[in-house]
Amino acid sequence: MHVVVVGCGRVGAGLAGAIEGLGHTVAVVDRRPTAFDRLPEGFSGSRVVGVGFDRDRLRAAGVEQAGAVAAVTSGDNSNILIARVARETFGIERVVARIYDPRRAAIYERLGIPTIATVQWTTERVLQRVLPERPTVEWIDPSAKVVLVERDVPAAWAGTPAHRLDQPRTTRVVSVTRLGVAQVPDADLLLQDGDTVHVAVAGSSVEDLDARLAGGPADGTAP
Repeated sequence: MHVVVVGCGRVGAGLAGAIEGLGHTVAVVDRRPTAFDRLPEGFSGSRVVGVGFDRDRLRAAGVEQAGAVAAVTSGDNSNILIARVARETFGIERVVARIYDPRRAAIYERLGIPTIATVQWTTERVLQRVLPERPTVEWIDPSAKVVLVERDVPAAWAGTPAHRLDQPRTTRVVSVTRLGVAQVPDADLLLQDGDTVHVAVAGSSVEDLDARLAGGPADGTAP
């Protein structure tokens, strides 16, 4: 799928990198060329200089072929205008706007535009809106500091103690489900291919958990 991200601040740059990392194509729009310096090294998506609600700039970013648009600039009014143009002019259904003033969120939701109001929640929550088929967060605490995620255990982790997924202060395996039966893991529980884990993760470490699961145990062997 092609995704247009408007705004290349810290959130927009991280979002663009995460979407590309999931195998989708991305175009980033920002009015300042220097903003693209925040994009991850090796980012191969398009960079379009201009105002995000300019229809020609959105077309240059491939909005007519896009499956989703995320408006994450530093201005509430700009984000809502971008979202409305994407929805009403180009017919994009998966549209989300970042909102700094939560008092406005209810108004915009009535327009049919999902909004994300807090900085800590932004990247994960926007990804949930624009890529609903990706592995998602099951629960987010009100401060957005801790999330609970469900993940399938890759074959590379078979035979590895569940606690090997734990990381000090960022990641803790809460339960392991095997053949439909959940259990709280003890120190001796070994993961099996096909297990499902629920993991409590610091909000900023979800991508790190997914990368570790995909890469297998650090030393490549099960202890």
